[in-house]
Amino acid sequence: MTTTTLTPTTPAATQTPTSTPTPTHEQLLQQPIEAIIPHRGTMLLIDAVEAFDDDTLSARATVHADAWYADADGAMPAWLGIELMAQAIAAHVALLAMRGGGRARPGVLLGSRSYKALETSFSGGAQLRVHVTELLRSEEGHGAYECTIHHGDLHCAEAVIKVFQPPDFQSFIEGSFSS
Repeated sequence: MTTTTLTPTTPAATQTPTSTPTPTHEQLLQQPIEAIIPHRGTMLLIDAVEAFDDDTLSARATVHADAWYADADGAMPAWLGIELMAQAIAAHVALLAMRGGGRARPGVLLGSRSYKALETSFSGGAQLRVHVTELLRSEEGHGAYECTIHHGDLHCAEAVIKVFQPPDFQSFIEGSFSS
């Protein structure tokens, strides 16, 4: 009986890991928004992340007068502010995961007890600043964020948004829509 021993061409002790290095804070801020959140095409309402830390994020959004949501005057209805806030929250969660070398799990917006818009719309061409501050994060995936939207120095909208990141998103979705 013949025994054959297979040896790797490179000993395990000298193999280098294939993982990519964890990005720096500055590298994360330079990422295009499409690399941070999953929204695409006309549903991507946030232009860029301007700043973030462990608890907060500031993002910029431009109101496009020719967008699907624009009214006859080219304005964005103020009720879409809640989606701007949700996308900023998604960016915050994703950047924290990316900073740790991982990827964010998909999540959902659960709702808001009170969304207060001080105007009925955001004017066409407006450069909005969306600021989110994390109030709560549970190990089970529940979170709450205090959110504001400003146009220059003008306070336009505010809300506390509740979100959820289920451990198994696919099972969560399937369970949510089964009878």
